[in-house]
Amino acid sequence: MAPGHREKQKMRSPVLKTRKEVVSELIRSLPGGCQYAADVLSLKKKKFENHAYESNNSRPLTDAQIYLLELRTGTTHLPEYISSMYGGMFVPVAEPESLDNVEMYARCVQAAAKKGTVDHLIAEALKDGTINESEAEAILHADALHLAARHAEVLAVIQLHASKSGKTK
Repeated sequence: MAPGHREKQKMRSPVLKTRKEVVSELIRSLPGGCQYAADVLSLKKKKFENHAYESNNSRPLTDAQIYLLELRTGTTHLPEYISSMYGGMFVPVAEPESLDNVEMYARCVQAAAKKGTVDHLIAEALKDGTINESEAEAILHADALHLAARHAEVLAVIQLHASKSGKTK
């Protein structure tokens, strides 16, 4: 089965430190940018921009509005940002109807690729013998994405192969 919207996120997403950065990155991810987002949310472009950039005393976009836009882009910037504020990581839960052996293989490959990204970032950072603050931040961010992918893979295996009758072996 094709991966769900949450699994489509790019391997090397940026480290987002503020809600405004989340919204800006989300807008950059949308085909058509602000105009497209405004159309999705049924707002005029200027009103959307005021909310998105919190200008002219406008309230920020709501979590629900950001979620609607992230459904369109296949990103999970907001939950990743919020999770990182608490020292955690966002782990999407699989949609049961999307699980089969092909999906499980895709999840396994995705987790392995993300581990490879972590290893690559470490190797690159160590070329000069030290790991600076920005390199450490990138490594830790990539590691959180890898661990989240692996945990999602484990949850999906359990969900796919859970006993339907509730009996234990």
